[in-house]
Parts: sequence; C-alpha cells; structure tokens
Amino acid sequence: MNVVILQPSYIPWRGYFDQIRRADLFIFYDDVQYDKHGWRNRNQIKTAQGKQWLTIPVHSAGATAGLLIKDVRVDWSKPWAESHWKALKFAYARTPYFQRYTALLAQFYERRDPLLADFTIDFTIALARELGIHHTRFMRSSELTGITGEKTDRLIQILQAVGATHYISGPSARDYIQPEKFDQAGISLEYMEYHYPEYPQLYPPYDPFVSILDLLFMTGPEALSYITGKRQHAALD
Repeated sequence: MNVVILQPSYIPWRGYFDQIRRADLFIFYDDVQYDKHGWRNRNQIKTAQGKQWLTIPVHSAGATAGLLIKDVRVDWSKPWAESHWKALKFAYARTPYFQRYTALLAQFYERRDPLLADFTIDFTIALARELGIHHTRFMRSSELTGITGEKTDRLIQILQAVGATHYISGPSARDYIQPEKFDQAGISLEYMEYHYPEYPQLYPPYDPFVSILDLLFMTGPEALSYITGKRQHAALD
C-alpha cells in the first residue's frame, strides 16, 4: 500500500496534489509542531501586480512554539476569509474556469472553523476530489495512538500502524530520513520528483509554484492532466 505523510497546508501547489494522487492512503501529519513560517496557513496566487500571499491569521502567532498543528486556532477577529475570496475574484475572475469553482470556494470561505487544520484539511480533500482524485483515502496522524519517537522512527511507526508497504516522500526529507531504517522495516522508499508541463497563466512570467487554484482556474477539467503529465505525453505520441 502506497502511503504519503504530509503536514496539512492551505490551498497547496500541484506537487502536493501529485503526492495525494500517488497515495492509496494520504495521512495529514497534524500532530507535529506548527511551523509559523511554513505553508500551514498561507500560500501564493498570481495577480497582475505579481505574486500575492494569502495568509490565514492564527491566535498568538508569535507564541506558537510547541503548539501542534492540530491545536492552532484561527483568529476570526480579522475578516481574512472575505479578503481572500475578494483577492481570488479580483485576480481570477477573467480566467476560463473561475465560475466553475465559485460555489465550492464560496462554501469554504463562508465557514468559520475554530481550528486551522479542520479548515485546511477539508479544503484540500475537496480540491483533490474536484481534480478527479477519488481513489485516495485520507486520515490524520493524530487518529493513531501509541506513536512515539522522532523523525524517521516516528514515520516508520505510523507506516507500520497503517500497514504501509511503500512510502512516498518529498525530496527535502532526504536531509533527515534514514533509508536503512525503512529497509529494516520492509517498507520501500521513494522520493518525489517534480516535473510538470507548463500551462497557460494570465500574468507572465510563468510560475509553477503558486496555489493549485491557479491551475484549476486556468485549465478546469484538464487540470489533473497537467499533474500526471499525460497531456504532455499524448502530445509527443
């Protein structure tokens, strides 16, 4: 069984959804420390003025050290959801498929989840299904009990608990993963390689690393083919 373990993120880029697509089981790693300068509560979109950050404010942003991702609370004293929705409409209203996704997005930007992870995880799953990724099952690491240790040991315990036979990791994890421990556990290890075909964007220059929403708004039902690369391969045949 192919398994991916990744921290939940806010409207992530297409590489994140590629990992979801490759997994039989995708585990949101929500019981590890919150990284306040990471992608847990923010991402970027393209605008006529360049890239723009969309950031979900959280309570005690300066004092999140030691907080687990699953415990981080959204700061609803700021009208961030309205601001993000307006920014998306302003940047993408002229794209070919913006209207196709307005009902889905409005549904999420009308929510008022107390916890950041509840919002970002549900949003990510909905976007994966919209992309056409239906085979992948989802769970949270916090649902498992008896998991101890750190880094590689912790990952392997999670993988063993769910019956994984193959682990798909992001390339940056090479810095700390100990592959020999995967060998000892009988779990094969694969690192992602991100090579995706370009797609049309409203505002040049081309940037492959913005939120998945950019790809959806520009390519609609063809979006998944710009992740799998099948569109590019078909063109070469």
